[in-house]
Amino acid sequence: MKSNKITKWLMLCLSVVAVSACDITLYPEDTITPGSYFRNETDLQLFTNNFYTALPSATDVYADEADIIINPALNDAISGQRIIPETGGGWSWTALRQINYFLENSYRCPDEEVRKHYDGIARFFRAHFYFIKVARFGDVPWYDEVVGSGDEELLKKPRDSRKLVMDNILADLDYAIENIRSTKDVYRVTKWAALALKSRVMLFEGTFRKYHNLGDWEVCLQECVKASEQLIKEGGYTLFSKTSTPYATLFNTLNATETMEEVILARDFNNGVQLRHSVQNYTTSPTAGCAGVTRRLVDAYLMKDGSRHTDRANFDKLGFVEECKNRDPRMAQTLRTPGYIVDGKQTPANLASMKLGYQLRKYYIAVEYDGFSEVDMPIFRLGEVLLNLAEAKAELGTLTQADLDKTVNALRQRAGITGTYTLGTPADEWLKGCYPTLAALNPANLGDILEIRRERTVELVMEGRRYHDIMRWKEGKVFEEEFLGMYIPGPGAMDLNADGVLDFNIATATNAGSPDGVTTLKVGENLTLVSNGTYNGESGFLTIHRNDIMNRQWIEERDYFYPIPTKERILTNGALTQNPGWNDGLGL
Repeated sequence: MKSNKITKWLMLCLSVVAVSACDITLYPEDTITPGSYFRNETDLQLFTNNFYTALPSATDVYADEADIIINPALNDAISGQRIIPETGGGWSWTALRQINYFLENSYRCPDEEVRKHYDGIARFFRAHFYFIKVARFGDVPWYDEVVGSGDEELLKKPRDSRKLVMDNILADLDYAIENIRSTKDVYRVTKWAALALKSRVMLFEGTFRKYHNLGDWEVCLQECVKASEQLIKEGGYTLFSKTSTPYATLFNTLNATETMEEVILARDFNNGVQLRHSVQNYTTSPTAGCAGVTRRLVDAYLMKDGSRHTDRANFDKLGFVEECKNRDPRMAQTLRTPGYIVDGKQTPANLASMKLGYQLRKYYIAVEYDGFSEVDMPIFRLGEVLLNLAEAKAELGTLTQADLDKTVNALRQRAGITGTYTLGTPADEWLKGCYPTLAALNPANLGDILEIRRERTVELVMEGRRYHDIMRWKEGKVFEEEFLGMYIPGPGAMDLNADGVLDFNIATATNAGSPDGVTTLKVGENLTLVSNGTYNGESGFLTIHRNDIMNRQWIEERDYFYPIPTKERILTNGALTQNPGWNDGLGL
């Protein structure tokens, strides 16, 4: 348990409640007024504590739904079923108002160092707020002042250009880096967290501009390189390697301070003060969504010696036990593979719940946490920053072997892969099929970019980055492809643990036998198989979204952004324009 952290979190929670109203100017004058507040560090810290609620929630991190993790109830953005909302839809500005209110009043604190530190934290969160808005909507209005009900012109403000907003985000991040204290604290924003956010934001923006032909992308990637290299050089962070399974340990610790040599910022969870989440329920319970892992992730894992699994003969038709042998150790630390042990007992993947066959285990601790979990959730860590650096340099055409050795190859070495990747290795044909937009462009260093994407896929799975990656790479068309799971070679009993004990039996129309004591799953009833477009034959790949039934479509000219709510457009009399391809019928 986490009793050592309860007092700290009670203080944080109470302070959040104290400043969580939508319009803080409405507090009674005898409690909080600009003239009596913002006078010292305690005031500034208590106020800015509320900003931490804007960090990604646990669900935002671990659900990570895109093309490698999916659910039976597909996200509307992935299935092509989004509609234009009247209100909501992510178009909320309350958090920004609180940040700007703070920045307008923090000058009252006479201690300049304290004021600049907390101004830096506020500007970190403003940058984070606008990054999420730009990623979701594209061009958005920039507000750096509190807007009241009487500010009619500001309330009807049209969008500002993406470039203006991103320039302001960059300015906020640079201020934060310059002024936030550098003392490490895994649960609070530090200078290093600001550098990590800048690395993430600038990689996103640079590659989005590049692949969406928006121009002026190089400067963003150069800023990503600058921030990443500064953090690596000055931050003193290293890849966590203290246990025999270091990758798994990063995500199954109850206290992120134990891994803070790599983890830069994490969300703290503690059941003692009702701070908990449902990651284990998400990965185990048939009523929690039955998160599906696709073959795209499984096939991306290399062999332990660094060679490609997809170069093996009939790699996609191998049985589960065989395909798991001698793979990148991160595969067995992310999925339930043969030999996986829960509370001292070998526990196979549950085909009855996980309809694609592969079952997640990342963040899993023990059965006692199946109902809730208090495992801490990393938000920023060195592993991501290393990959950001490698990708930015590859996209800029400045990547060297030395860069690869300290980023991609360092991550693989930590994982236990014995081979290394060599700059300029010819492109993997299987990977080209995963990223058709990039493959069509066919850059000279295609192989290097693809290999970095492979590494990002397996290293950052269940860390909330995949959907944003697909968006910035302009690879949304992959959502139209069939989501495939484990290959079932034919009817009969299966031993998923290779321990000599049968775990599940697959029954078909012509083979409905059921061994005693073994759970039988019927094709067409409990499971769906597909092979060459034909469903529910004797063999094939598990799937849960039949392409002959569900009409999933990705519209390139529309679907990289969400629509603007109609009420917001009406309130501005059309000054707030709709995103391309979204027809709300307003005629404004």
